[in-house]
Amino acid sequence: AQLHQHKRTLKDMHSVELKIAAKAKLLPEYDAYVDGVLQARPGTQDEVIATVLVWHIDAGNFERAMQIAEYALACGMTPPDSYERNLPTVLQDEVSAAILGGKLVGESAVALAKKVMELTQNADTPDQPKAKLCKAAGWAILGKTSSTDVKIQDRTKEQCAEALPFLLRAMELDKNIGVKKDIERLERKVSNPS
Repeated sequence: AQLHQHKRTLKDMHSVELKIAAKAKLLPEYDAYVDGVLQARPGTQDEVIATVLVWHIDAGNFERAMQIAEYALACGMTPPDSYERNLPTVLQDEVSAAILGGKLVGESAVALAKKVMELTQNADTPDQPKAKLCKAAGWAILGKTSSTDVKIQDRTKEQCAEALPFLLRAMELDKNIGVKKDIERLERKVSNPS
């Protein structure tokens, strides 16, 4: 009932920024419930858990989102009604969007991308969300986001060598993912003997 009421409140908001702020404010009200479910692990479809998982990603609470995601994926939960994608696809899409958008950067972004890859590796998801997640991992290693470019020459050879396989895989999955120039620059840097 509470979730239904909160969803109606959010639906009336037009600003995405306001919605995210409202979700962040509402989430603590679900903590006790979520903790109870994670402890009991009933393994059944749960609208509250599925919704709260997505809200945590929206609000930038990635650590909590991953705790819930591990459980939700393990029991084959489906996302809230309004989503036309399966849960692994939602995770790949939402997490890569957060990383590419610069909501999460540095080591935390790299770790999160790798965690979602690990959690969804055996899931049947479309190639594009997988490609987006690989791109997010590669860019996170380089410190690049949609709004901040980086000079490849300022990156270490090790960073470039670590990022390159992710970007190559992204390109394999979706040739229009927008990493071709990055790959060319990384390959030059990695093969350069100096």
